[in-house]
Amino acid sequence: MLTIAFPAQAFDTNCYVLAPAAGEECLIVDPGVGVEETLREVLAEHRLRPAAVLLTHGHVDHVYSVTPVCGADTAAYIHPADRYRLHDLLARSNPGLVAMLEQQFGTAATWTEPTNVVEIVDGTRLTLAGMDVDVHHAPGHTEGSVMFGLDRVPDGIRDQVDVDRTMVTGDVLFAGSIGRTDLPGGDAAAMQRSLREKVLPLPDTTLVLPGHYQATTMAHERATNPYLKDLSA
Repeated sequence: MLTIAFPAQAFDTNCYVLAPAAGEECLIVDPGVGVEETLREVLAEHRLRPAAVLLTHGHVDHVYSVTPVCGADTAAYIHPADRYRLHDLLARSNPGLVAMLEQQFGTAATWTEPTNVVEIVDGTRLTLAGMDVDVHHAPGHTEGSVMFGLDRVPDGIRDQVDVDRTMVTGDVLFAGSIGRTDLPGGDAAAMQRSLREKVLPLPDTTLVLPGHYQATTMAHERATNPYLKDLSA
């Protein structure tokens, strides 16, 4: 699987581009702040055509560029519990955060809801861009946080680590940490359930592509992540 990751211009949010191969349709996951130009370059370089935009949750740092990236034709996929966040993203965002974005980029922040939004629920299997993607609802960071599972791994990764599947975890699981639960819509108890019921059962051979920071594996996180070790103790 062709896998390209790059950070957004704010918050170091990872934007992912996934495709069976160069010259094919692709999936774009979590187009955050200021990703449009880099994304255009990536798509042109690898001759990729967006089939869908997948959103792990509705926080501004993960969805800010979703509307220009989708354009008029490409659908954005999000869990219904986070769907409300797309109605008026900036009004639901921290005013200080919006002011910081405006200061950083020198323009007024604007928001338009995507034209085509598809709601996805736990257990759904999507077939997009020639790939099967499983939806795992894992609330806690937000009400509608999801992880996306694929029975594929990035090209060449098996030469480096023992993995045979990929999970895009958004802000549910990071290398060495988890997503915070103290923001509006967060729920610490729900996060604990998601970690216990959705994350811990993942095979050790799962490659984890998180919403922030570097990639990791379930084997490494099970052995070292304090939030998982506390659960399994």
